Formats: sequence, structure tokens, C-alpha cells
Amino acid sequence: MKNYPPEFKADAVALYESRPGATIRSVAADLGVNPETLRNWVRAAGASRPRGRRAEGTGEAAAPLEVENAALRKKIRELEPSSERGP
Repeated sequence: MKNYPPEFKADAVALYESRPGATIRSVAADLGVNPETLRNWVRAAGASRPRGRRAEGTGEAAAPLEVENAALRKKIRELEPSSERGP
């Protein structure tokens, strides 16, 4: 089982909340995590979004940057040597 840092989990939940038209599945795919994992994080955070569509334009401009940032953070984690793993 993979362990994700708390900051990544919080960012993932915030990203999901900021994208009104996105599904958990689509956000999880963008981040490279299992949809059920993201669903659990969203539930644990008590995050919710109003059902239905919000007004267009709300958070839409920031969403591509947030997705790009999440993807870059993931890539950095993949490339960094893990100091948490033993020899």
C-alpha cells in the first residue's frame, strides 16, 4: 500500500472541491491515485460539493494550474530518493 503525505492528500481534496464539473474518478486519474483512495480522503476530510452545477467560471481558471501543480508534485515524489525507505 502506498503512503501519501498529508499535504498531498489535502491538496487532492482541495483540487476535487475546486473542480465543480469533475468526478472523483477524473481527479484521481489526473493525480495518479486510485479513485477509492481519493474518495476515502474526501470523506475523511468531510469535504462536500453542492450537487449540480455551480455558476460557470467559479474556480475554472485556477483548475488547470492546480492539476498541473498536482502532477508536478507527483513527478517530484517519483524522482526524489526516498529517505523514508531503508537501505
